[in-house]
Amino acid sequence: MQNSLTGSGKVLELYISLEGDTPRSTKEEIFVDEKGVVGDKFYGRDTQRSILITAVESYNLAKRRGIDIPLGSLGENILVDYDPYDIPVGTPFQIGDALLEITQNCTLCKSLTKIDSKLPKLLKDDRGVFAKVLKNGMIRIGDTLKVDTSN
Repeated sequence: MQNSLTGSGKVLELYISLEGDTPRSTKEEIFVDEKGVVGDKFYGRDTQRSILITAVESYNLAKRRGIDIPLGSLGENILVDYDPYDIPVGTPFQIGDALLEITQNCTLCKSLTKIDSKLPKLLKDDRGVFAKVLKNGMIRIGDTLKVDTSN
């Protein structure tokens, strides 16, 4: 997994949340625009927090602590093999056809206690990052995520 501020990674999984209490839906591709992930129940609610990106390392961290959870359980829209947690807020990055920008680290979520009471504290700084859309586009499993903060 990439850990530098310049590099690239791959999209491993894509998810959307459906209306009601239905399970999250796995997708082969998602379309994103200025309101977020089209088809997601949170679409248009908060453009600064419209897309949640999580690293597979978050799941590995939980697993090393004895908490084995299925991929997608952290509420992410995009699961990547790149560590986005040290990317500065305001950094743009290309992912698939879309251009996104990091807006904030994911805040501590008490709903994770439903999975395991230790999970919120364990993933306090490692659950994911929120991004907004700068350029609409399609994102597919296997697409490359490219970050360059060297400028």
